Amino acid sequence: MKYTELTCVVNKEDDSDILVAFLAELDYESFMNEEPTVLKAYVKTELFSEEAIVDLKEQLKDTIPFSYTYIDCPDEDWNEKWEENYEPVLVDNKCYVHAPFHKNIEGVDYDIVIQPKMSFGTAHHETTYQIISELLNIDCKDKAVLDMGCGTGVLAILAVKKGATKVWAIDNDEWAYENTLENVQRNNADIIETFLGDAALLKDIKFDIIIANINRNILLEDMPQYVNVLEKGGILIMSGFYDFDVEAIKECALKNGLTFDHVINRNNWAAASFKY
Repeated sequence: MKYTELTCVVNKEDDSDILVAFLAELDYESFMNEEPTVLKAYVKTELFSEEAIVDLKEQLKDTIPFSYTYIDCPDEDWNEKWEENYEPVLVDNKCYVHAPFHKNIEGVDYDIVIQPKMSFGTAHHETTYQIISELLNIDCKDKAVLDMGCGTGVLAILAVKKGATKVWAIDNDEWAYENTLENVQRNNADIIETFLGDAALLKDIKFDIIIANINRNILLEDMPQYVNVLEKGGILIMSGFYDFDVEAIKECALKNGLTFDHVINRNNWAAASFKY
């Protein structure tokens, strides 16, 4: 699979964080900061459009001005480059997410091994970090959990380690789907059922906890389907959007019969929790 690497230079670090959200809506699926104001973003070459970047640059010229360059990543080294920049992540001193080539650490409650293969969801991004933090404070024992936009499968794997007995992981990206399958095996989380697709796969099966870490527009579009498969008394945690998107998320959730519980924030990104 061929990827294109887009390098964007912004004026300040916060601008880099916000730019990620806009690029995610253009199908960019992995991001890393080479420097605080230098963002590298990766998209399948078949989905890359310079016209779309030019339009985005024009759209943001007064708020987040940026310059850009891009290259097509050679098949033989793009994933190696990604792995070289992958660092372990410790969430709330309880959950350690790391690659097979990192050293283990003592004293954590949950150790998750993720082979980084460009799939979104390695806990580096604020949204994944926040949902891990939320899950650490939720009772998953004997619960049915749905992980929408599973990326690497890290959230589904954590749910299993916390005692969930039924877990679905869904992503519409084939690379993420394959990576989740590998990471499920790597973490002995075989009860996870992994699917390639989107919310259309949700039918009559019910879940006690639903995690949706995607982006604002998809969350707003698919929220009725999430609620349809959420048990009464269940929890829906959503992330993948910015602080300024919270009110739109809350409004849609309330219209769909959910009750707002709380929101957490990290570097301008938000995660909102609702009850049904």
